[in-house]
Amino acid sequence: MCCPAYVFELNSFLLLLMVCAIQANCVDMSKKDKRTTRRWRTKSVSKDAKIQLQVPLSASMSPIRLHASNPNLYADVEFQNPPSHVTDALEFASDYTKLQEEFCLLAQKVHSLLKSAYNTIAIEKEKMKQMVSEQDYGIQNTQIARLRQSLSQALNHNSELRSRLNRIHSESVISDQVVSVNIIASPDEVSNEGRLSMSESVSEFFDAQEVLLSASSSENEASDDESYISDVSDNISEDNTSVADNVSRQILNGELLGGVFRTGRRTSLPAPSPDTSNINLWNILRNNIGKDLSKVSMPVELNEPLNTLQHLCEELEYSELLDKAAETDDPHERMALIAAFAVSGYAATYYRAGSKPFNPVLGETYECIREDKGFRFFSEQVSHHPPISACHCESKNFVFWQDVRWKNKFWGKSMEILPFGTVNVTLPKYGDCYVWNKVTTCIHNILSGRRWIEHYGEITIRNTKNSVSTCKMTFIKGNYWSSNVNEIHGVVMDQEGKVVHRLFGKWHDALYCGDAPAAKCIWRPGSMPTNYELYYGFTRFAIELNDLDPVMKEFLPKTDARFRPDQRLLEEGNVDAASAEKQRIEELQRTRRKYLEDNHIDYTPKYFRKVVDTHNKETWVSNDTYWELRKDPGFSKVELPTLW
Repeated sequence: MCCPAYVFELNSFLLLLMVCAIQANCVDMSKKDKRTTRRWRTKSVSKDAKIQLQVPLSASMSPIRLHASNPNLYADVEFQNPPSHVTDALEFASDYTKLQEEFCLLAQKVHSLLKSAYNTIAIEKEKMKQMVSEQDYGIQNTQIARLRQSLSQALNHNSELRSRLNRIHSESVISDQVVSVNIIASPDEVSNEGRLSMSESVSEFFDAQEVLLSASSSENEASDDESYISDVSDNISEDNTSVADNVSRQILNGELLGGVFRTGRRTSLPAPSPDTSNINLWNILRNNIGKDLSKVSMPVELNEPLNTLQHLCEELEYSELLDKAAETDDPHERMALIAAFAVSGYAATYYRAGSKPFNPVLGETYECIREDKGFRFFSEQVSHHPPISACHCESKNFVFWQDVRWKNKFWGKSMEILPFGTVNVTLPKYGDCYVWNKVTTCIHNILSGRRWIEHYGEITIRNTKNSVSTCKMTFIKGNYWSSNVNEIHGVVMDQEGKVVHRLFGKWHDALYCGDAPAAKCIWRPGSMPTNYELYYGFTRFAIELNDLDPVMKEFLPKTDARFRPDQRLLEEGNVDAASAEKQRIEELQRTRRKYLEDNHIDYTPKYFRKVVDTHNKETWVSNDTYWELRKDPGFSKVELPTLW
């Protein structure tokens, strides 16, 4: 095995050629010797022919053999005293013959040895070929066995998922009715009991090749377009669309909803997004390059019918990840799920590069109660310049809060959104408190071409109560045509800095944990609704955020974003009226701000308070009054500012 087989073959071939050459030389020399001897004899005879010696052989003398190659050739005469030249010739012939015989004998021995060596090499070559063939066959058999095992596991899991989804669908009750109930309960009784979440009904963390944790809220609700349900068994990546069971619709909370539980949510917007092709952005932005665009009034057509406070709630679309983390004992797996939740908050922006949210006015609020997800959420605009939005969400499994401040910068062809502040999640069961930052967002091709959105930077997730696990997620900066656009990479590390889990994927597509190709999907976004391109690129969850049920009106504060007229008019497709209302509200906002400045009044948010964290940074947290005021005396009896 030291040398390749072809080296042995080449050496054998060369040795064979040498042997053949030696044998040919022996034969040639033998022939020459015969010819030389005959010529010598012929000349001798011809020379002495004239003498014609007739010397009788004596009985005591033997005939002289003149050449070893011809034993029958004897001299006819006997010299008593042969000539000197004849004696020399005979001695030369005798020595030459001996040398020739010895050389031929040696050549035969060498040939025999080389032939034996060649045969041995040929045998070894065949053995090596057989060994290599058997080794390759063994490796192939091992690989085939592993692939068959993986395929079998995948097929079994696929069959299990289909059976679960079919069972869920068979038990589903899809209805768009409003059911009145008379149940009185406290806000603390909002729970997930009886709710079959996607993360629980479809998968377990790390128990299959693809673990789907992507139950969009809207996908748990009724839909006018139910064609997607028939594709559940054929396309598992979109199976969340059919999750809506009868038990989850029995979770009623009369206190929070004023005795009314609404089972159906809208599945489409009232009107498509307006045409913006006639808007010359360059004329608007050319004098504001490098400036903070939050202070620049933009045409209402460039807005989407949601505001920033509602965007904060949209980050909870995949709150099932937090529910799953609250049930996972392994701290590193919990961290991986928290990282998946942090990434999922960016997924909804993928189709939203064409418009911007409304800027909330100072004191504006938003409330969202999701019985199907088991959480209640509220947010408030606590500062206008600089713009700061704060929110708070709670459920039996987690508490989520954040305050976000940002700056917009226009750079000619693109616009950057630079966020500040932190996101916080606590899991009461384990006493964990996770804190992380947000990355930079950039919208490309503002003035011309197809707009597209990009997120880049690094997210660091820390557990401030327990340093057992940390996580770093990197959003890779690329370009529209690069292969790594939207890619993310991350690691979950233990307290010694050793990598425990590797995370990778794309923030708009999926997140995987492990090493390819054996990595497992721990999150995937839900499917988009029909004709989403015509409706601002909204997800099913986003479509529901600005929906205002008539029964809810008496329980919401008048500062809630759903009462904002310019946003509501834009959603309904009345662009001209929305533009007029937007200008009126902005002017009213400027008047209020001037009044506060002239009277040296510091604005105090109603539902949040400012605190200083351990790093000497200011942050906004709930003052625990929102739900109390909602319950008693009710917002209709609370003094609130007029915002529009």
